[in-house]
Amino acid sequence: MSIHKKFFVGAFLLFIYGIGLLNVLASDRAFSERENRPLAQMPEWTLSNFYSGKLTARLDTYMSDQFLWKDGWVKLKAMSEWASLKQENNGVFFGKDGFLIEPFEKPGVQFDKNMEYMKRFAANANGIQSYVLLAPTSIALYEDKLPLFAQTSSERDAFETAKEVLASEMEVIDVYDALKSQSNEHIYFKTDHHWTMRGAYLAYKESAEILGIKPYKEDDFNIETVAENFYGTLHSKTNTIGVEPDKIDVYLPKFETSHTVTYEDGRKSESLYEWDYLNKKDKYSLFLDGNHALVKIETGVRNGRKLAVVKDSYAHAFIPFLTNHFEEIHVLDLRYYHSDFLMYLNEQNISEVLFLYNVANFAKDPNVIWLSQSK
Repeated sequence: MSIHKKFFVGAFLLFIYGIGLLNVLASDRAFSERENRPLAQMPEWTLSNFYSGKLTARLDTYMSDQFLWKDGWVKLKAMSEWASLKQENNGVFFGKDGFLIEPFEKPGVQFDKNMEYMKRFAANANGIQSYVLLAPTSIALYEDKLPLFAQTSSERDAFETAKEVLASEMEVIDVYDALKSQSNEHIYFKTDHHWTMRGAYLAYKESAEILGIKPYKEDDFNIETVAENFYGTLHSKTNTIGVEPDKIDVYLPKFETSHTVTYEDGRKSESLYEWDYLNKKDKYSLFLDGNHALVKIETGVRNGRKLAVVKDSYAHAFIPFLTNHFEEIHVLDLRYYHSDFLMYLNEQNISEVLFLYNVANFAKDPNVIWLSQSK
């Protein structure tokens, strides 16, 4: 073997073993700001985990999450994908005009199960009015931004299926046309999978008649830009270079309001917004402090109406509008709330429930099964 080959082999082995040694010596990280999620920690070694295969699977996840300089490697991969003119990275399309767009996967068995869980709950919840709002994601409104020959299923078709199945037991709120007609405005983030508060306002306005409320006009709010450097979840997945950040607007009522927000740990706040998140990467958690199992909002409205919102994070920018019409709003996330939901409604004397998910999440969320725990 020539000296040049020996040098390259030696350098390669030094790099591989050096990275392995540094991985062993490096401290584990608890949270990834880039991915906005907790990272896997070293799994506990037990005989049951070993024989069941769980130990191997958890070790694999742990090694992936804690790999040295992972964020840098991911960014390098994204740059190579972009440089090679690929149309997507990590399941996200590089759309036109700076849009990052997730494809919608054709719904499977989980979608059918979730509709059945929801329908069965509404049928059994005597004396409780149920509503459902399945919001589109950006791919339903910005198909013209997709790269050429991009493959995706139809969210609109999935919604129409859900509407047909659920309409016999609950009021189905359709906001597609209202959003589509304003899609030239800033109603969805380009770098994140959520709608903006402007998009949530349009959905609120369209929902008002079915919810039995009179919506406030946009002129009744001060619309303030609170951040201009927001890079959301889709940017975290792709690490795309050259994409402009999003701005975040909030609708602050010009009229007098009051709120007492109580979180499941007993912490209280008089604001619907946690402003400290504007100094973090996860700026969308500005709305209602992000995800919680249970949040109770008491308002200054005195009409006796209490509403439970069973939701994913699309509800966070929507709920501030609802607080102007209900005396109490109880926000439940079935990813974390696993108690008897119907019992909770009866204990709190709640007679109205709004299920608010985006279509893509609802179609595959296995946690909707917790509705079936109600007796």
